[in-house]
Amino acid sequence: MKLFSGSLKKIAVLLVLMLILGGCSGDPTPVQLKGKAIGTMYSIVIYGLPDSLPVDNLNKGVELIVGDINSAMSLFKPDSELSRFNTQQNLDWFPVSKELAGVVKTAKEINRITHGAFDITIAPLVNLWGFGPDKQNDVVPDDNDIKKAMSDVGSNLVEVRLDPPALKKLKPGITLDLAAIAKGYCVDAVSNWLESQKVNNFMVEIGGEIRAKGTKPGNMPWRIAVEKPVSVERSLQAVITFTDKAMATSGDYRNYFEVDGKRYSHILAPTTGRPITHTLVSVSVMDDTCTRADALATGLMVLGPEQGFEVARKENLSAFFIVKTADGFVETAIGNFPQHEKLN
Repeated sequence: MKLFSGSLKKIAVLLVLMLILGGCSGDPTPVQLKGKAIGTMYSIVIYGLPDSLPVDNLNKGVELIVGDINSAMSLFKPDSELSRFNTQQNLDWFPVSKELAGVVKTAKEINRITHGAFDITIAPLVNLWGFGPDKQNDVVPDDNDIKKAMSDVGSNLVEVRLDPPALKKLKPGITLDLAAIAKGYCVDAVSNWLESQKVNNFMVEIGGEIRAKGTKPGNMPWRIAVEKPVSVERSLQAVITFTDKAMATSGDYRNYFEVDGKRYSHILAPTTGRPITHTLVSVSVMDDTCTRADALATGLMVLGPEQGFEVARKENLSAFFIVKTADGFVETAIGNFPQHEKLN
């Protein structure tokens, strides 16, 4: 659940590759932007860039948005709003930007939907297991240390208000980790700005989280490839076709460590304080916003196949699950998740 790290290897999310497929040689050339965003990389593809938005202004606008979000939500910047809130020891209301307050409000709602599986107060556990900003050696914590860290975990221990925007701790040791929601929020922020600039056909991808609007030339929808959930190779599991939606994916097979032959995933269960151990290896969620999709994908991933299926159905979510079995991978699409092309 790492965010804002300088290495792509540390991205705690299933890689979702952008495919620009299905076009022909006569298609207009898209405008493509690539750059660094909150410790990972962003990629933007636009067809039909308005004359009112020169590429230089496009670049400046995107960089400004990314910079503002980094200043608000980074764990790796000691002067960010989030870092300053985390180091505060008193229980007073702490003024923050409306953007940070809104993300925390959404996170608390996803915590409720997922029965506590998605929890932004999990930072003490993330740090204890060595997946936090200060990367530690691969060491399994003892039971007492896990129990102590869990005493400062619980979304009910942080309050949020939107007017005026502020956060409040109910215990001094509460610290927040927005790793599993901030990339999705950044995708939404960039996408919303593009829409305000009258850009009608685009795809924004940050660290594997994606939002697409409109179509490609020829009225073709966007096609997204989901990686096969294995750590030994880079290959594709399925291609998903969609537009005017956001999609986020969570997986446990890229970021982990091993001790004595046992693998420990970066995805931690707030209710146990330990890495997940079930057979669900990947979850993709489609939603109107990437903020929600990002958080929901992690929450369902923590829940595992049975509880994850149940929550997805109860909440009318659109989700795509990949479960590892003795015979290979089993795919299950729930809700209005779009039809996909299986590649294996």
